[in-house]
Amino acid sequence: MERRDVIKLGAAVTAGGAILGSASAAHAEQVSTQAAATSAAQIKAIWDYETGNAGGTWQGYVTLLNGSGAPVVAVDQGSTSVQTAASINKLGIALGVLDKIDRGELALDDRITLTSDIILTGSGFYFHQTAYGDEITVANVLVAMLLTSDNTSVRLCGLVCPPAEINETLAAKGFTDTRVIPNPANPNRMWLGDTTTFETNDLLTRLAKGELLSAKSTSFFLNILKGLSGYHDGFRRNMSSVERARVAMKYGADDATRSESGVVYSAAGAPALVYSFMAQYDDNWGNYGATHPAVQAHAKMGRKMLNAVNASAVAASDAVTLEVEPEALNADLVQ
Repeated sequence: MERRDVIKLGAAVTAGGAILGSASAAHAEQVSTQAAATSAAQIKAIWDYETGNAGGTWQGYVTLLNGSGAPVVAVDQGSTSVQTAASINKLGIALGVLDKIDRGELALDDRITLTSDIILTGSGFYFHQTAYGDEITVANVLVAMLLTSDNTSVRLCGLVCPPAEINETLAAKGFTDTRVIPNPANPNRMWLGDTTTFETNDLLTRLAKGELLSAKSTSFFLNILKGLSGYHDGFRRNMSSVERARVAMKYGADDATRSESGVVYSAAGAPALVYSFMAQYDDNWGNYGATHPAVQAHAKMGRKMLNAVNASAVAASDAVTLEVEPEALNADLVQ
């Protein structure tokens, strides 16, 4: 994994050249700041329009990664309001597991036995097997949890990284509201707990900048989140395959609540925008499809916000870059 280097404009060895270089760099920074402010205003207008049309109660935090400086806030609506996280907190669980791997206390190729008593229905695929006894790797479990939001995988993660340990890791990394809820009847099981749009945005921002995990774990985490076999009903719906691969995201649903958070990358592979949405409704219970009004709003905002990123030069210059591999897009070609 390589870091994207900061481009230094006007570098020279003479004193005069150094002054010119500093002036050029200052001008470039000013232009970047202005571009970020313009894009932020556009994104705020998109948010206001689409969430207003969708109804419900919304929380949101959307930021632009501007050079190597602090993110520029485009949307901040109820961002510190603690809400039911649903599957969004699978991000926090994965963070706990991968941090344990980085500490050398666990490995991606360690094995877990998939037994019938640990199976959960709902989202995912393990419950479809009907026959169990598989010896599966920690890597397999994390892919299932992050890519298809498999519910059984949460229990499997709890076997190698209990909820108390996950919460300790979240606290150690500065998260105060993002927590899973341990099951008092079983120390290895948990409910998905709570989070805020601010902390989910912060988690993804720091992950994209390589600040939370090792380079290897960061790459593993983000490449799963941008996988083209994942969720497409929301933010990524109205995009081509190549465009979808520029969005590393996680979706969450609980009763009538719908949430989605992700990182949008520039065409060059640098993280440019981080979004976190939550919405609560009094109706649309049981509607987990693309017609839920919050999910429809996600899709509209996704297309428009990607367009805003495409039209802007704003992107992080000190962050981990991702590459889109064209051959990976040919998912249905089997020889």
